[in-house]
Amino acid sequence: MWLFVGKRKNKQWIWLLIDKDTREIVGVYIGDRSRESAQQLWSSLPSSYQQNATCYSDYWDAYRTVIPDDQHHSVGKETGLTNHIERFNNTLRQRCSRLVRKSLSFSKKLDNHIGAIWYFIHHYNECRRIALTLSSLAF
Repeated sequence: MWLFVGKRKNKQWIWLLIDKDTREIVGVYIGDRSRESAQQLWSSLPSSYQQNATCYSDYWDAYRTVIPDDQHHSVGKETGLTNHIERFNNTLRQRCSRLVRKSLSFSKKLDNHIGAIWYFIHHYNECRRIALTLSSLAF
């Protein structure tokens, strides 16, 4: 997902990794669409995920250069294997006014932009943990 910070020429991409089972966001990086940004995203992932996770992504080349081949699968949207992250992207746009397209609310500074996204992700993950706990307690 991409958006502007300050002006239209300053595009920033939100790179996300989501746990398919818990639907928690486990890795985040905000930057350009380069291989270095993909590396930063992979570095943001906890080591247990880096060693054991199977990653499904679109066909962007940067993923192939960073994620080990035995853990990475490039897939199209029609497979349904990226639907959780696509759903989260929609939720993020709906709930963070600065991410809505054609909005009067936007970030003028990258630090404020990153902070707002992190704040939402932490809140989202906490709500997921509570929901999972409550569902495990249900009779």
